[in-house]
Amino acid sequence: MKSWYLLYCKPRNEIRAQQNLAMQQIESYLPIIQEEKTSQGKTKLVEVPLFPCYLFIYFDPTEVSVSRIHSTRGASRIIGCREDMTPIDDRIIQGIKNRVQRHKPEIDKGLQSGDKVKFTEGPFVDLEAIFEEKNAEKRCFVLFNIMGQQKRIETDVKSITRFRI
Repeated sequence: MKSWYLLYCKPRNEIRAQQNLAMQQIESYLPIIQEEKTSQGKTKLVEVPLFPCYLFIYFDPTEVSVSRIHSTRGASRIIGCREDMTPIDDRIIQGIKNRVQRHKPEIDKGLQSGDKVKFTEGPFVDLEAIFEEKNAEKRCFVLFNIMGQQKRIETDVKSITRFRI
């Protein structure tokens, strides 16, 4: 009888294993989520496996040889594969599918013009200001009230943080 089993894959080979299993008419499920990654100062969403190095496979061990799955490119071994293989309950797989479907990553867009900020270091530590704009990769301009006047000053982005009440 067909059931779900957990397949351990070689590192970063989940998709390769999934493709090679599909060529053998073996159904599989690789839960993919979107995650926020920052590279070279830019933040973007990338798709990554929810369980790195793992793939769920749906097959009948009496019809498909376990050694055939173990020898599939990208695959390593079926977890819990001894004399008696332990299947995964369908409700667990369905629960994972539901959670992956509802998963919505929040992207931190960084500081936006008009955001209240607070200095975390330097001569103005613990004072509030208003973020105006980014000047360069590591610098920015903030509007700062000093002696009753609003002044525009340039500061290091690392020296301020979003003000939270």
